[in-house]
Amino acid sequence: MIRLKSITKENIEDVLKLSISEDQKGYVISNAESLAKAYVYSDTAYPFAVYDEDKLVGFIMMGFYEVIGYYTLWEFMIDQRFQNKGYGREALKQGMQYVWDRFGPVDIYTGVAFGNEVAKRLYESVGFVSTGKIECNMEEMRYAYHE
Repeated sequence: MIRLKSITKENIEDVLKLSISEDQKGYVISNAESLAKAYVYSDTAYPFAVYDEDKLVGFIMMGFYEVIGYYTLWEFMIDQRFQNKGYGREALKQGMQYVWDRFGPVDIYTGVAFGNEVAKRLYESVGFVSTGKIECNMEEMRYAYHE
């Protein structure tokens, strides 16, 4: 059972130890960088550790991009040891549910780096679609909320 938990002094060291595979290194920033952003943008960043029962499997950070008024999937990773087991899809759904429960029915945006076809397919599998907008070598994708 996948669930999202707050990042605390009890689990932060384990979150920082999560790792990605070599072929993902150009696409995913470190969890330390993500948590630094969460600290600076604490009013609009929502970071979580992803657990399967009591086993830490990943990290997700939702957010609000104030400049353009978008709720976002800001950062996301599943540890390389736990990929291809369905954790990513379920963690995405729960991250999006957190935003909807807290802020109401809103669309959620994300960006996917060119060449990161694995992430793009994952995002598409939960309903994200390309908006056609390209910025900073990233393709913008949007999940349109429907009640």
